[in-house]
Amino acid sequence: MAKYEKLKEELLNRFKELEESLNSDEEFETTELSQYDNHPADNATDLTDQHTRLAIRKHNEEEIEDIKAALQAMDEGTYGKCMVCNKQIPIERLEAKPTALTCIEDAQQEIEDFRPVEEDILKPDTDRPVEQEEKELRDYSNIFEDVESYGSSDTPQDK
Repeated sequence: MAKYEKLKEELLNRFKELEESLNSDEEFETTELSQYDNHPADNATDLTDQHTRLAIRKHNEEEIEDIKAALQAMDEGTYGKCMVCNKQIPIERLEAKPTALTCIEDAQQEIEDFRPVEEDILKPDTDRPVEQEEKELRDYSNIFEDVESYGSSDTPQDK
């Protein structure tokens, strides 16, 4: 496991950075004491800043959990082997993403499995009707072509 020592050091350093960042986060501050006389854009800016900081904090917390899982795998001696198929994970992948616990094929499958179920049903246009749809509900023509015949942003509007 000596080849993973450098990766372990990177993980520990990143873990320390993230913990320091989470522990030293300032409370969410606004630019004003009172919102009464603020311009709505100032309020929107403050709200956006708060949402951004919350999103970054959540991302950092998730990264800490990934690092903990990778360090645990190193301690158990399973680091470098895919958790799903048990194949060896290429060192290039581990160098690019030290928290990787799956091979690239299984990671891609995980992403595909994460897609919303609506995508299996919804189709982008009328050229491909939904399966098991009543024929009376759709005329199977592309309505956009009919609308476009009156003009679009691609055609001159004033002739």
